[in-house]
Amino acid sequence: MKVAYIFSTSGHTASYKLGKMILPQLEQGSHGVEVVGMFFFDDNTYVLRAGDPLGERLAEVAEEQGIMLMLCDRCAIERSLAEGEPGDCRPSGTVAGVRVGCFPDLYGALSGNPPDQVITL
Repeated sequence: MKVAYIFSTSGHTASYKLGKMILPQLEQGSHGVEVVGMFFFDDNTYVLRAGDPLGERLAEVAEEQGIMLMLCDRCAIERSLAEGEPGDCRPSGTVAGVRVGCFPDLYGALSGNPPDQVITL
């Protein structure tokens, strides 16, 4: 089964659930499903800042396992993690391999390897 995660809940959702549960399982090869993408909203975007230990680990695993990482464009711009305008921006100050976009961009990015399930945390 293939899944995509959307990190939308405010607070420490990404740092806790991703950092303490999902990422260690991905690193150990014990997660049980193929993760094809992760989409980050609000303060969860900070996980993908360049130099963030969790973000750097995630970027490495994403590259190795072909996991697409995307930040909400408006959320990233507000947090200085993207430059440009909504709908036309690029990541800035993020870990390697991050994309920035909105739902149409997410759909396009996942269309070549679509998930069977989308899980919102």
